[in-house]
Amino acid sequence: MGKNKLKKFAEMETLPCVYQYPFSTLRDGSGCPLRGRWNEDVFRNSNPLTLELGCGKGEYAVGMGRLYPDRDFIGIDIKGARMWTGARQVCDEGLANVAFLRTSIHLLPEFFASGEVSEIWITFPDPQMRKVNKRLTGTHFLDIYRRVLAPGGVIRLKTDSPFLYAYTMAMINHNSLPLLAATDNLYESPLSAEVPPITTYYEQQWLSRGIPSKYIAWQLPADVPLSEPDIDIEPDTYRSFGRGTLQGF
Repeated sequence: MGKNKLKKFAEMETLPCVYQYPFSTLRDGSGCPLRGRWNEDVFRNSNPLTLELGCGKGEYAVGMGRLYPDRDFIGIDIKGARMWTGARQVCDEGLANVAFLRTSIHLLPEFFASGEVSEIWITFPDPQMRKVNKRLTGTHFLDIYRRVLAPGGVIRLKTDSPFLYAYTMAMINHNSLPLLAATDNLYESPLSAEVPPITTYYEQQWLSRGIPSKYIAWQLPADVPLSEPDIDIEPDTYRSFGRGTLQGF
């Protein structure tokens, strides 16, 4: 592990906007002391709470915190070295409505009580074309999300992936979930006026290569049984950054 990464890990332990709990803490009976109390104990208000899942550097959590001071935001990722960038910005700017939680998305119910979360953002996740249980918009994760979402809570996806867009739309339609908005070309759509004007580093890279951003917003009723759609979807014709070179463009 590089010295720079070790330095970031060490600093993460000292940043007041960062929360980290060893798995042993969750299993020794004490659990996370903030579960059900993020508004009261961290943000000290009663504003709606939004999660950014797989937040990376936290560009969306930080950007939304700047734009919406009347809402609270938590960026969640398992990789602390990347999260350090956003956490450092939050501390430097004094953003009192943004925090970061280092944990696995599988463990959300360990950290948030039923109904505690108003909104979930999923920004440019790996489409996981081969492993449906790893797709962040798949039914496996939807069952986790609705254990923490408030009634009427919204899930929002931004993605570069035609595969993930088609899959998520099929999953929503197959389960008759309330669809609020959808477009396969956000910045050529009237919906762009309704989406926060935030573009992440990787989104800018996709756009510069002619790959449009897709956007979907939907609700997740607590009592609807979920099942996977039986559908064949054409795989993406390019690879994600860091996994190979772009093809076909």
